[in-house]
Amino acid sequence: MPPLTDETLWAILNDELEDDAVNRLVWHGLGYRETDTGWDSAAVEPAWAEKFPQPPNFIESRPATVQLTRSIPKDDKQLLKEELGFKGYTVDQLIPRLTRRATIVSWLLSYRRRPQN
Repeated sequence: MPPLTDETLWAILNDELEDDAVNRLVWHGLGYRETDTGWDSAAVEPAWAEKFPQPPNFIESRPATVQLTRSIPKDDKQLLKEELGFKGYTVDQLIPRLTRRATIVSWLLSYRRRPQN
């Protein structure tokens, strides 16, 4: 799993980091842990674990990305602009794959701000 640096976040936004690595960063942040027999969701917030007992593919799943968006605290909604200076995609780039990646980066920025246990 890549480190949660600005370079990694830009690689996600620029569609340069593989989907699996992107998903794993979010899964880890949410508390999903891979075991020899599958996925352990014991550390996942109950709302997530109930809806997604297995970690979802955020690049492909609109419902998972919508829930991810809703889980970003209001004070962190502008971190893409404030911390990365991201100006958004151009109209021709507004495709689900890229907009979901932007949501993921927004969530990861919020996650990165929070104290980790």
